[in-house]
Amino acid sequence: MKRRFKSSEDGFLEFYKREIGFSSPSTFSRHISASQNLVEQIGLYGKLTGHEGCVNTIEFNSAGDHLVSGSDDRQIKLWEWATKALKFSYPSGHSDNVFQARIMPFTDDRKIVTSSADGKVRLGEVLENSQVETKRLGKHHGRVYKLAVEPGSPYIFYSCGEDGLVQHYDLRTNSATKLFYCSAFAEQRNSNCIRLNSMAIDPRNPNYFAVGGSDEYARVYDIRKYQLDGSSNVDSPINTFCPSHLIETHDVHITALAYSSMSELLVSYNDELIYLFQKNKGLGPSPSSVTPEYVHNLEEVQVFSGHRNCQTVKGVSFFGPNHEYVLSGSDCGHIFIWKKKGAKLVRLMLGDRHVVNQLEPNPHIPVLATCGLEKSIKLWAPTSDDVVPLPPNAEEIMEGNKQRRQDHSRVTLTPDIIMHVLRLHRRQALAYIERRPNREDIESDEDDGRDAYILGFSDGDSEEGVTGNPRECNIS
Repeated sequence: MKRRFKSSEDGFLEFYKREIGFSSPSTFSRHISASQNLVEQIGLYGKLTGHEGCVNTIEFNSAGDHLVSGSDDRQIKLWEWATKALKFSYPSGHSDNVFQARIMPFTDDRKIVTSSADGKVRLGEVLENSQVETKRLGKHHGRVYKLAVEPGSPYIFYSCGEDGLVQHYDLRTNSATKLFYCSAFAEQRNSNCIRLNSMAIDPRNPNYFAVGGSDEYARVYDIRKYQLDGSSNVDSPINTFCPSHLIETHDVHITALAYSSMSELLVSYNDELIYLFQKNKGLGPSPSSVTPEYVHNLEEVQVFSGHRNCQTVKGVSFFGPNHEYVLSGSDCGHIFIWKKKGAKLVRLMLGDRHVVNQLEPNPHIPVLATCGLEKSIKLWAPTSDDVVPLPPNAEEIMEGNKQRRQDHSRVTLTPDIIMHVLRLHRRQALAYIERRPNREDIESDEDDGRDAYILGFSDGDSEEGVTGNPRECNIS
């Protein structure tokens, strides 16, 4: 009760400052939105239903009034989330599950870029006749989990994929430039290519971007070191980040990255924890050359724990007007909200019957959207009249996640299991080879420009032009 009274007292003080002119409306809004009292009142606001497969990607537009989503059903949907109304929907043109959908800023929500398990990156553009034209912009060998849009740019974005390739796109020329292939450091040469899962751009300096994937290092690059005609494609990070106890371990990988407004880098590891790194406090461009003394003297990184990130490729995000909180989903189906400073868990909510994968904060108000293995999108807002405490079984949930993580790390592979995995890998490789386009298609993106097609808006949730049954939700 004492803490709740303190929060209410602080809220009253903010109202008083606004009324007598000591606080501007924008400052007042930011202070209130950042209050722990408000975060602890967050509850389920509603659901957006209409997809016929797992929803893999969600994003608010820059104004915060619309939300885009993509799914295993290969559909792209734009929602007016506050009224839970579907504005339009169109087939993405992808032949496999959609993993990313991003609205380009300052385009009046008329340009949406997407990526997929089919390895392609596509553009959907709303035309003046209210129809949607889609076309391919580029491709990777393997799945493309992440697109990163340059903050405030209606033209520039990046993609990264399982092939380790990072590409740069400029919608003014509809061109894709291959920047570099992310490769292992010298001590990791048994696996040269790093399969990339995530990418993030520093909002304070968009020249810097970070990537993470199938090893323990988050790498930061400077776009100014690369020629956008593709003539210079050397993999040369300017900094790397990794918790000291994970350096030179080969059984972890990164699933998600996020930059804060202060250029802090948040890194989520598969079946490990979440770590917050301060700018310029990394291992330098080559971790293998760093001395043990240097690593020992690095300041301790902030650690966020209690969740479990094993079954799927989960996202991680900041929340609050100044990124005062950290968000993550979990294999247990819960949403975790920690205070960034001190990593105290302040909210734990059941977000999915199975797994919560992605969490997207609204850019202006304390609202977030989440998706998981269910076919709906959930919206969360401060709807409760009272502060909601952590559930009585919070410690039990977190201890269960910890125990399962530790049990998983102690698993030993028998020869039979190894041979079974190798057989599965061979079958997957053969299937990929069978559906892989020929080399001429790989090298030329011009053919897809001619194959661009026009799709009308849908009146509901069933769209024409989609062949085959929607894919069922699977844990991958």
